[in-house]
Amino acid sequence: MTSWRYIITENMSPAMNMAIDEAILIAHSEGKVPPTVRFYTWDPATLSIGYFQKAEKEIDIEAVERHGFGFVRRATGGRAVFHDQELTYSVIVNEDYPNMPRSVNESYKVLSMGLLHGFQNLGLNAEMVSLASEEEKEKYSSPGSSACFDSPSWYELVVEGKKVAGSAQTRQKGVILQHGSILLDMDVDMLFSLLKFSSDRLRQRMIDGFRERAVTINEVSERRIELPESIEAFYKGFASGLGVELVPSELSEYEQKLAEELAETRYSTREWNFRR
Repeated sequence: MTSWRYIITENMSPAMNMAIDEAILIAHSEGKVPPTVRFYTWDPATLSIGYFQKAEKEIDIEAVERHGFGFVRRATGGRAVFHDQELTYSVIVNEDYPNMPRSVNESYKVLSMGLLHGFQNLGLNAEMVSLASEEEKEKYSSPGSSACFDSPSWYELVVEGKKVAGSAQTRQKGVILQHGSILLDMDVDMLFSLLKFSSDRLRQRMIDGFRERAVTINEVSERRIELPESIEAFYKGFASGLGVELVPSELSEYEQKLAEELAETRYSTREWNFRR
């Protein structure tokens, strides 16, 4: 069985969290580290936006700052995510890894099998739904919303017909980086208070639609799930879902230094976070 590296990092700033994902990608592209699955959390709670989003047009920056939340632009696409009561994951692997589909959609499906197994390990009746048609995608879409869970992928992980995970992917230097949110709980009203809308009526309509399409683990679980249990469930889930052995490890000195540099020169700068 192929061995991959497994890393859990402590609570970190938004800049460092994004910088570490990119540092692992770079180190893996250079052959310095094996494919890696990483779990992490955020300090402070953070609003992240997709690479192509227009920060000042879509995000209420004053509200973010007023609450003391972090803010960062991801290197991946997608919409805004409020990272608070969640487990965040990232998977970094070469595009030419054996049996890895070249298609973004199909590789997303393969990598998300770890998520599927993780949810099932928690006793949830999760399934991967193919959204091959525009009609099917419409069930999970909210075109007027800047929130990530309102943006459907070609494949969605659902429990009781509702979306339970939000993921995004980028490819650089021949390497796939996929990361996303596994929601234990979520303050939906808080998320939407950080986004800009033309009216309060529209905001409320988006909140109501969001609640119809998305759900958290603790909303569908028969018992309360805390972070340590979710980490164990998804650790086993990614191992079985990807068919690999996950070997606990730590960041290399090279990755740590590179991440610190990227955090300072990119992910903590206004030039990067407000570039659009």
